[in-house]
Amino acid sequence: MTQPPEITYSDELLADGTAHRRYSDGRSEWRSRGADGRIHWRDDRGDSGTDERLGRDLVKRTHADGRVGYGRDLGYGRTVWGQGRYVLVNRSSFPGRVGVVLGALGLGAGIAAASYAPELLSDDEEEELRREAAERARSSSGGDSGGGGDGGGDFGDFDDHGNGFDTPDDQQHAGGDAWDGDDFG
Repeated sequence: MTQPPEITYSDELLADGTAHRRYSDGRSEWRSRGADGRIHWRDDRGDSGTDERLGRDLVKRTHADGRVGYGRDLGYGRTVWGQGRYVLVNRSSFPGRVGVVLGALGLGAGIAAASYAPELLSDDEEEELRREAAERARSSSGGDSGGGGDGGGDFGDFDDHGNGFDTPDDQQHAGGDAWDGDDFG
């Protein structure tokens, strides 16, 4: 099985709190987090839309014209999009840099078809994933959740804190809207 091509990206935090994302294939996006937690983006080719985390490891990208695509967080700053069309690799965060090194060494580079994101989810399936994520967030925000784990990984281009850049905890907890270089790969 052929492996999907990798496209790396890096984020630059701008003074207005938004991020400028540069892709290795020459594209650029400007990204901001909405009050609803979704990432609103527009690119240098006239496209725009939103990215939304669904559940533990899925990302839904909705274009302004109504097209929808899904990605799956593979960990280490890597997100596979569609049915293996390409893999985004975050070079901005520490987990992303680890993913680049692992890929260069040929370790963990194999992406099985089982890792691919679904081609389509029903509205009910999406809503169930949102409900589960909200429930997980509620249970982990207060007291001892009693669990181990890593809180869902780095959200495949989200980050360690789930907010964009590897921001200090006080910034994250001050409102949760700080940008994170892994915001919705």
